[in-house]
Amino acid sequence: MKLRPDQIKAHLQKNFLPVYFVSGDESLQVMEVTDALRAKARAQGFNEREVLEADAHFEWQQLLDAGNSLSLFADKRILELRLPSGKPGKQGSDVLQAYAARPADDAVLIVSAGKIESAARNSKWFKSLDEAGAVIQCWPVNVAELPRWIEQRMRDRGMQPANGAAALLAERVEGNLLAAAQEVDKLLLLYGATGISVQQVVDAVADSARYSVYDLVDAVLAADVSRAVRMVAGLQAEGEALTLAAWALSREVRSLLQMSESGLSAEAAVIKAGVWENRRALVGQALQRHNTTRWKQFLKRCARLDKMSKGMEPGFKSDRAWDELLILVTQIAKK
Repeated sequence: MKLRPDQIKAHLQKNFLPVYFVSGDESLQVMEVTDALRAKARAQGFNEREVLEADAHFEWQQLLDAGNSLSLFADKRILELRLPSGKPGKQGSDVLQAYAARPADDAVLIVSAGKIESAARNSKWFKSLDEAGAVIQCWPVNVAELPRWIEQRMRDRGMQPANGAAALLAERVEGNLLAAAQEVDKLLLLYGATGISVQQVVDAVADSARYSVYDLVDAVLAADVSRAVRMVAGLQAEGEALTLAAWALSREVRSLLQMSESGLSAEAAVIKAGVWENRRALVGQALQRHNTTRWKQFLKRCARLDKMSKGMEPGFKSDRAWDELLILVTQIAKK
């Protein structure tokens, strides 16, 4: 069965198959499709998760062993196989065909890969996964389709964009799908699930902004204290919403706390958490800088900052809330 990313929601309301193969060079869509599959699996009682990275040194027998092994707690399992190259080779091809012929009764297999060449789409292993479950290919959203994609994303989140709002946002993000998704989240955070006017898009999506909250988070993770301090001052001077900065930092700290609590090495934890490959080194570096107790303390500080930014604690009408953000990013960035 072949599905498009925009068909996944409707598909999962009626079906859940034993095998899914998600591929494409549009990383945001690949991530969101796999997130939707995981969420459905958990709702169906698949409580354990095992991640296999099929790099050059991967032993393909591990996949068959994982499929044949029984859960320690008799829970159903999510088996995730990441295929960065999109080419499993002869041994991998044989194993994928063997698994697809007899999928595990107590597991769902989610295979993810980058862009798949046309030759691979005609291969036996690709066709076997298609026959055993579903194949979802994530093609880039072109410039002409982006306004419709943005409008649908806004409506899915309860927003009602005015005529021209989605088109303006598409113009501002210049075809960058990840940037478009981030700006939709920003609009939701600032204005909530309500009507969104063109002027609100103009006010919120400042394409000339010197810094963004996402740049600030990356500077904190990289332990670049001086740059993080400059960014806080820049965001405040530019009138950036403190609620957005608090949200972005809280989300990152919460994720780091979960990785720290896993008990795994930094390298294994970031892979298991599904961190994008181009951010693994950055997140792993931050993860090693503090222990679990410290990450819990940081998350509590984030919660307080969030309340201050929304006027739920004293400090929002003065510079105290921005001072709190400055202290927090400095502490996280330092050892």
